[in-house]
Amino acid sequence: MAVSYNKLWKLLIDKKMTKTQLCKKANVSTNAMAKLGRDEDVRVEVLIKICSTLGCTMDDIMEIVPSDSKVDD
Repeated sequence: MAVSYNKLWKLLIDKKMTKTQLCKKANVSTNAMAKLGRDEDVRVEVLIKICSTLGCTMDDIMEIVPSDSKVDD
């Protein structure tokens, strides 16, 4: 399973907010924001800060997607 943060980027567009503005308002490091941009794992604490800042839930900023791994026969 993999994580996609596409919902977060769409939400930022809707709120007319940049990633830099979100970093400052949510007190999130640029390193954590870079990981989000690459759909990598981040600490739950980071997601909670983002949700608190944007007034949303984790379902509004991320989704779990099936990974494209092959199964050996």
